[in-house]
Amino acid sequence: MVRFEVEGGVDPLLLVRLEKGDAVATESNAMVAMDRSLTLKGKTRGGFFGSIARKFLNEETFFQQWVEAEDEPGEVMLAPNLPGDVRILDVGDRQYCLSDGAFLASTSEVGITTKAQGLGRALFGGNGGFFIMATEGRGRVAVSGFGSIREIEVTEDRPINVDNGHLVAWDASLDYELTLNTSRSGLLGKLVQSQITGEGVVLKFQGTGKVLVCSRNKGSFLDWILSSRPTEKAAQNNE
Repeated sequence: MVRFEVEGGVDPLLLVRLEKGDAVATESNAMVAMDRSLTLKGKTRGGFFGSIARKFLNEETFFQQWVEAEDEPGEVMLAPNLPGDVRILDVGDRQYCLSDGAFLASTSEVGITTKAQGLGRALFGGNGGFFIMATEGRGRVAVSGFGSIREIEVTEDRPINVDNGHLVAWDASLDYELTLNTSRSGLLGKLVQSQITGEGVVLKFQGTGKVLVCSRNKGSFLDWILSSRPTEKAAQNNE
């Protein structure tokens, strides 16, 4: 039986323990270290077209890493590409939708598929366009977020709004819609308010289920890095 364990504080590792015959699927380049008794392979998952869909529709890798304990048990340490938190989700009675880049690892019984979403969600969502990633089957899946992760319980009496850039994963049973911000004005007003407040796409969740959010926004962070780069003119002045 595959066992997941999150180790560390601010920027943890995912420790995976495998018994003989076990296998775990991971995102490409996630392996940090592993016992030499284990084998590391690159495989397509969900067939050729399923892999193509993840690559071109969800910006995930075509090949996934598979760590297998063919002859002996062993341990492998995994880490996400971006610094941040890791959470383990139980999949079965409850299934999840995942933001782009959130998938880190899963037990072999869990499938990661693509799920179509509506036109409005595709145009404004930024989470895979017309398609998003979703889990199926039974087992465990590990997800990662940029910064720390917090779980929010949505109830009928407590719908929530989440900035699209902070979304990690959400219960597939939840209803959601997208808007440019939380104001009730028309489209032009929403565009103006988005520029004033700095908020972009907001997802409005309702129903009963769980939403995972992260403290950092990858898009905003990249914008900050680009805006902080020395300009060509400034570089010339310093010469």
